[in-house]
Amino acid sequence: MALVVSLPIGTPPQTQQVVLDTGSQLSWIKCNNNNNKKNDNENKKQPQSEKTSSIFNPKLSSSFSALPCTHPLCKPRNPDFTLPTTCDQNRLCHYSYFYADGTYAEGNLVREKIAISNTQTTPPLILGCTRDSSSAEGILGMNLGRLSFSSQTRLSKFSYCVPDRTLRNIHAGIFFLGENPNSGRFKYVDFLKPTSQRMPNFDPLAYTVGVEGIRIGGKRLSISRTAFYADRGGAGQTIVDSGTEYTFLVAEAYGRVREEVAARAGARGGAVEKRGFVYEGALDLCYVGRAEEIGRLVGEMVFEMEKGVEIRVAGERVFTDVGGGATCLSIGRSDLLGVESNIIGNFHQQNLWVEFDLVNRRVGFGEADCSRS
Repeated sequence: MALVVSLPIGTPPQTQQVVLDTGSQLSWIKCNNNNNKKNDNENKKQPQSEKTSSIFNPKLSSSFSALPCTHPLCKPRNPDFTLPTTCDQNRLCHYSYFYADGTYAEGNLVREKIAISNTQTTPPLILGCTRDSSSAEGILGMNLGRLSFSSQTRLSKFSYCVPDRTLRNIHAGIFFLGENPNSGRFKYVDFLKPTSQRMPNFDPLAYTVGVEGIRIGGKRLSISRTAFYADRGGAGQTIVDSGTEYTFLVAEAYGRVREEVAARAGARGGAVEKRGFVYEGALDLCYVGRAEEIGRLVGEMVFEMEKGVEIRVAGERVFTDVGGGATCLSIGRSDLLGVESNIIGNFHQQNLWVEFDLVNRRVGFGEADCSRS
């Protein structure tokens, strides 16, 4: 599940589908790798209103340009390990981007215009023109990196609302650039910075927030506060990420959550555990049944944040139905994802306004019905 945004890109615009991702920097779209002139001519005959495709054709855009190998991004004086680049056989700047969930994208860095409203188009922005990817859609990178969409367009703030995934169109949702008319009722928590320059496991470009604890069914779990904050090496930060589906916790926090959920659902609730079953290599506490019925046994889960801010997760969203009559705890152990941080994923952001105030460096939350746009 992800929040997918339709963006008109190029001149004239070609509408592309991209996943809103606050956890990554580079925005990229899937590009046409077919140089067949016949196909290009057929595309040119289409009316403007029909140029909506999952594949972008650079030849149809007058504002498209590729970055050469001589561009500073391709041969930086100080290598940017978050965006590895090389020079390809055509002397163009090539990139390879890998994500924690195993998906990847590679292609060329380019410049292209993006229409952000009916009357406003950005100047050419740097993004990826991906010719090989394991993802169905592109990515709209929205973290704090200098190449993210939000940084390049100098946004003051942006917000989104992820709808209930039980709706038929789980990709529907709301996305605001700039001021949100609902922000008067949001509660805010500040971004956290690394406490030292020598924190190799800390992601300084992520939206890191302070979490104080977790409650399940009204009970505050015995988890050390330090489990949610970066240690001396940077491991343990808590990130708000729209691009990761489920929530992931470091070992100490996950162990306590798993223990409490298992006691409520299994030992006291009588739910039948599917022992040895791990969903998508990440969710390892699963039961026979549906999320709604198992979640009723467990109760509401609450992430307690700094300044009294809370993310409240209804019992039915503590679990996720995975098919085959099974439902799994919608929280995984971070090391199964290959990371050393806590991640609040979009599954636990359903029916919630999430606003990133980049000027005041804070994240705001407000309950909402995200199916209503």
